[in-house]
Amino acid sequence: MTAKLINGKEISDHIRKGLESEVAKLTEAGIKPGLAVILVGNNPASRTYVTSKQKSCKAIGMESLLIELPEDVEEEILLQKIHELNEQDNIHGILVQLPLPKHISEEKVIETISPEKDVDGFHPVNIGKMMTGQDTFLPCTPFGVLEMLKHEQISITGKHAVIIGRSNIVGKPAGQLMLNENATVTYCHSKTPDLASFTKQADIVIAAVGKAKMLKADQIKEGAVVIDVGMNRDENGKLCGDVDFDDVKEKAGYITPVPGGVGPMTITMLLYNTVKSAQALLTNR
Repeated sequence: MTAKLINGKEISDHIRKGLESEVAKLTEAGIKPGLAVILVGNNPASRTYVTSKQKSCKAIGMESLLIELPEDVEEEILLQKIHELNEQDNIHGILVQLPLPKHISEEKVIETISPEKDVDGFHPVNIGKMMTGQDTFLPCTPFGVLEMLKHEQISITGKHAVIIGRSNIVGKPAGQLMLNENATVTYCHSKTPDLASFTKQADIVIAAVGKAKMLKADQIKEGAVVIDVGMNRDENGKLCGDVDFDDVKEKAGYITPVPGGVGPMTITMLLYNTVKSAQALLTNR
C-alpha cells in the first residue's frame, strides 16, 4: 500500500480561487484588502518568504505594503511603525517577519499588533480565543493543516492525534485545533522518552520539529495520516521534511510531501485571514 498524497499546492489553489472572488467583491464595495509586512534586516530566507507573500497578495488582487527596516533598528522605532499601521484604515493585516534580531523582543512586537489585524494569529488575545473555541484568526500553518485534513474529508473526531513539537507557532496551536475538532491529543517533544511508543498509536501524526527525516515507517501505525510541517535540507542539500517520505509513504494512509505540502497552505491561510479582517470591516460599517 502506498499512501495517498495530500497535495497542498492543489488545495491551496482551490482556496485562493475562492479568495480572489471575495477580494473582487470587497474591492467593489470600496474595501481593498491590504497586508503590511515588516522585514527587519536582510535574512535571505525571510526575504524569500516576504517576496512570496507579496506575489501571492498581488495574484488574488490584494494590496501589499512592504516596510524594510535595518538590522540594527531600535525596538522603539519598530513598535512605533506597528502603532501607525494599527491606525491605517487601508491595512487589514499586519505581519512582522520572524525571526527578529536578538535586541528586539518578539513578544513585545506580537503584543503591539492590534488583535484585529493580527493575521498571523499569534497575539495572546487570539491565542486565548482559539483555546476557548471562539471565532478568531488562527495561526496560519496549523490552520493550513486543518484545512488539508478537511479537504481530504479525513475524520478528526475521536481520532488520536500525536503532535511532535511544541513551538508556539506550530506545535501547540496544531494540537489545540485538533482538540477543538474532538481529537484526543498527545504532545511529544525533545524530552519525550520513547517517541515511537506514542507515534505508533496515532491515527494522525503532525511532525513539526525541524529535524530532517527523523520520523521513520517503523514509528507509525499502518494507514496513519502523516502531516509533515518540517522544512529542512538533507545530506545532499535537497529540501526535505521531518518525515522520511520514501520510507513512510509505503505504510501511511495519507502523507504530505515536502515541498508542495503544508508550505503553500501557510501563505494561503495568511491571505484568508487578511480577507477575513477586511470582511469584518465591511460587516461593522
